Amino acid sequence: MISNTMQNAINTQINKELYSYYLYLAMSAHFTENNLEGFAHWLHVQADEEMTHAMKFYDFLLDRGGHVNLEAIAAPTATWKTTNELFDQVLAHEQMITASINTLYELALKEKDYPSQVLLQWYINEQVEEEKNATFIIHQLKMIDARGTAVLMLDKQLGKRGGS
Repeated sequence: MISNTMQNAINTQINKELYSYYLYLAMSAHFTENNLEGFAHWLHVQADEEMTHAMKFYDFLLDRGGHVNLEAIAAPTATWKTTNELFDQVLAHEQMITASINTLYELALKEKDYPSQVLLQWYINEQVEEEKNATFIIHQLKMIDARGTAVLMLDKQLGKRGGS
């Protein structure tokens, strides 16, 4: 059985993961509307990953006899001035998620909740990858003129990402 404190914290994290899904889906739509299908594809795959993350927490709570409490999901920003601005937001968002996961892990340690610690270790490793991917794209964008044809080359590269 999972404690009420951990259950509530995981329910909050589920909401953050679902917001991440919404955010990346909005970003994907932004690029589709601007005819950058590679960026749109990359972010759509990212959105699917966030839904998977939410469902992993969801299933974990239910497997431990907890209660899933789905709260309203905030509407994400839907407009960005530049591609660079958008990916800066991706990185900032992933850093916020990393901090949230770390706080959950600290709670699991405090409560000696070993199953949650094991689950959260997976998320800790996943967040290293998430921040690395966002940082890579930001560095690539800084190397090119965001208004030039190099963006189209990066768009094509991002369109090759595997996933859903």
